Amino acid sequence: MNASPSHRPHPAEWTETQSLLPSAERDLPAGRHQFHKEQMMARIHEDLRTSSRMPAASSVAPVKRSNPFLRRTILPAAAFALAGAVVGALALTGGADDGRAALATGPALTTTIGAADAKGAPQLLERISLAAADTSAPTPRKGQYIYIASKVADTYIKTVGDKSEAVSDELHSRQVWNSLDGRDGWLIEAGATSDKGITLKSDVPFSGSYNALAELPTDPDALLQRIYRASDAVRDPEVPRDQAAFVAIGDLLFESYPPAEVGAALYKAAAKIPGVVSVDDAVDATGRHGVAIARENEGERTEWIFDKKTLQFLGERTVVVKATAGDPLKVGTVTHTSAITERAVVDAAKQVPGQVG
Repeated sequence: MNASPSHRPHPAEWTETQSLLPSAERDLPAGRHQFHKEQMMARIHEDLRTSSRMPAASSVAPVKRSNPFLRRTILPAAAFALAGAVVGALALTGGADDGRAALATGPALTTTIGAADAKGAPQLLERISLAAADTSAPTPRKGQYIYIASKVADTYIKTVGDKSEAVSDELHSRQVWNSLDGRDGWLIEAGATSDKGITLKSDVPFSGSYNALAELPTDPDALLQRIYRASDAVRDPEVPRDQAAFVAIGDLLFESYPPAEVGAALYKAAAKIPGVVSVDDAVDATGRHGVAIARENEGERTEWIFDKKTLQFLGERTVVVKATAGDPLKVGTVTHTSAITERAVVDAAKQVPGQVG
């Protein structure tokens, strides 16, 4: 495919990091870098790592998140002023493995592309918003942590000499703990950290934290304008602002725990973004089928997947829906896939739900 702003990032499309509050930038192969920036804007808590390796003879470059390892994003000071989100430098300690892309050797992930319906998005998002407004989930208390377990996998472009092909890493587990202000946390990701994991530290609260989300406006129009302003402050000019905003909201939904009223407002805000469609069938990383809310940009479609009955958020994926001759990423290639397997409030970092003390 042509170098396109929609190709990599995810986590958020630079908006992974970028959500209202973005993250740090990673190097990508030509054409993927801009998309990353977009995600940075949309990825409220996405990647801080950089994993672009493009040696002369042989290289493996991420087509999506340059770093599925850490999906936090940090918003620049200028954007912070606009978004009202807290920004800070994220420090990692503990011995992470930055070589997942280089080790990816499996066949490219592929899928059947579901039918998109532009007219069905508003109604589906209204139903999803009502489901998200359920206040039965526990409200975190000071000193507690947000725990999120997921399964993720990414596709990369592997180049040997003058030949490039799409390869994927194995579906693997990821566990993240974040304090309510985002200053402290812990990450365990198979193949990216040791079995014990690594510390996540921030000098100041980060934008995707529970506390930061709780301060966001619950009026959909005001919230969307906040997202656009923050996105505009950091996105690459070649990345459409509507796409950056969509990705940013998606990132806010993935590895976070927004209060019910904020979650509901995010879906209502998404309904106001031009180009958003509903998809009749989409599959998350664990094989669960659901309906999706999606948006296409430069040949790739970012999909948020929901249970068909409960409308619970299951995960997200990015799928190539239009390809260019000679590009290793063919129609149906899944450049990123994820599935939330558990989301809970716990009393300490590294504590698993149901575990005492």
